[in-house]
Amino acid sequence: MDSGKKQQQPHIVLVHGAGHGAWTWYKLKPLLEAAGHRVTAFDLAATGTDLRRLQDLCSFDDYNQPLLEILAAIPPPEKVVLVGHSLGGVNLAAAMERYPDSISVAVFVTAFLPDLEHKPSYVMEQFVERIPAENWEDTQFSPARPPESPLSSMTFGPKFISDRLYNLSPPEDVALGTILIRPSSLFLEDLSQMEPLSKERFGAVKKVYIVCGQDIGIPASFQRWMIEANGGVDEVVEIAEADHMAMLSTPRQLSESLTKIAAEYH
Repeated sequence: MDSGKKQQQPHIVLVHGAGHGAWTWYKLKPLLEAAGHRVTAFDLAATGTDLRRLQDLCSFDDYNQPLLEILAAIPPPEKVVLVGHSLGGVNLAAAMERYPDSISVAVFVTAFLPDLEHKPSYVMEQFVERIPAENWEDTQFSPARPPESPLSSMTFGPKFISDRLYNLSPPEDVALGTILIRPSSLFLEDLSQMEPLSKERFGAVKKVYIVCGQDIGIPASFQRWMIEANGGVDEVVEIAEADHMAMLSTPRQLSESLTKIAAEYH
């Protein structure tokens, strides 16, 4: 009987943001597991401990391959709670389009949230357009590949990390991020060539957005603009005291929010 109950507990899959890795969730994962959840945290391609380099990736799908493989292996009728942070929201959107029947709810944690009207790159293009260039501080941008196969590389600098991403996170986590963050990309070149997401697949999956009130990296005003532009978000939760790295600055509050969401939509 006990094992049967355990199997019914939601399976939560955690998708990290640009430049980060599975290590991002080191505080949150044990909290969720203590609440009885099965939790999968993994590295996207060319992140964390994955041996590939950014320039080895030919497309956003290459970057997203580890997530797609996890969802492809989910046996029906099992469904997962898919949680994406920051750029991980675009990974979620692509996965929702591909495997809508494997996802009970997609949770966007201060994450980029595409809509049904525009190409998947649109929300990030709007972000780049609206955010002043000086806000990127010491982030470095450079080509990762030759012009005939364009891919822009983005490497967060220590000042950007501490001032805009980890502004309320403990100093130990700031140090960890500064050491472990790898070059990444917004993959705008590839995402801008894709068709808009479909109402029948991406649009059919339940969506919850977690607004992080003290986020300086993706300000709460822009988070709310994405929610409104999407038009299909089922629920909005706010963690008022969370910075961009809610899993580091407010892990207990994030765990409690995810546990409630998983119970409601499982």
